[in-house]
Amino acid sequence: MYKLIACDLDETLLKLDRTISAEDIEAIKRLKDYNIHFVPATGRGFNSVYGTLKELGLYDEENEYVISYNGGAITENKGDKILYFKGLSFEKAEELYKRGLDYDVCVHVYTMDMVYAYNFVQKEKDYLASRMAIEEIYDKNLDFLKGQDIVKVLYMNTDYSYLKNIEEDLRDITGDIDVSYSSNRYIEFNSKGVNKGNGLRKLAGILNIDIKDTVAIGDNFNDLPMIETAGLGVGVKNTVEDMKHFCDVITEGTCDQSAVAEVIYKYVLK
Repeated sequence: MYKLIACDLDETLLKLDRTISAEDIEAIKRLKDYNIHFVPATGRGFNSVYGTLKELGLYDEENEYVISYNGGAITENKGDKILYFKGLSFEKAEELYKRGLDYDVCVHVYTMDMVYAYNFVQKEKDYLASRMAIEEIYDKNLDFLKGQDIVKVLYMNTDYSYLKNIEEDLRDITGDIDVSYSSNRYIEFNSKGVNKGNGLRKLAGILNIDIKDTVAIGDNFNDLPMIETAGLGVGVKNTVEDMKHFCDVITEGTCDQSAVAEVIYKYVLK
C-alpha cells in the first residue's frame, strides 16, 4: 500500500487560476484516515505554501511535511521544523547571478525567507502575484546577501528554446550544480544532488518508508527526478510532452480537472 504521495503544486495540484478543486481537497483530506502522507513538493519555498496547507488541513500539523526549493529543504509542517537543507555557495550563486545579467531574463535569487528578482518584468509580476513574496533588486552583484543561506538561482523567459540555449552557454560553470526546468518559464540552478527525487528519497528514509511505497505526481522537468524515483510516477495530462514517456502513468484529467483526486482514488485508495 502506498504510504506517501509527493505532489507538485503549480500546474499539478493548483489549477491555472491558482485554486484547488473541491474534489482534490476532499481526496487529500481522506488520506489522513489511512495514515498516508500528502507532501507538497515544490520549487518554491516552504513559507510560500501556507495557504495551500491550510486548504488541505495540513498547516502547522505534526508528522506532515513539505519538500521545497526543488528538494533543497525538507520541513515538518509543525513550526516549520527544518529536517534537511542544502543550498548554493555564495560564490556559485553570484557567478550565476552575474552571468544572468547578460541574458534577456528575469533573475531570481532564493534565500530561506525571501526571493529577490532582477529585471522584474511585468509579465513575471503578474504570474507571481499572490504566489510568493518578491523583492525587486537592481544590484550588479550579491554583496548584500553575504553570510546568508542562498538556496537557488533561476532565470525566467517564456521562450523554452531560449532557455535551452542558455543552458548550453553556461556549461562551463554548471558541472557542479543541478539544472532543471519548471512552469514552462524557468531554468533553475540548485546545488549538485538537489532535486525533488533526492528530496523524496530523503524524506522516505526519515519516515522509514520504502521508496516503492511512494507516489510522485508532477507536470514538468523539475518533477521528473521524483517521478522516476517513486514507486509510482504520475504525470498529469498537461505534463510537457517530452517527459510523458518517462512516467508510469498519465492521468485522464489535467490540473484543471482534479487530476490529483483521480490518482488518489484510482491508485492509492482503490
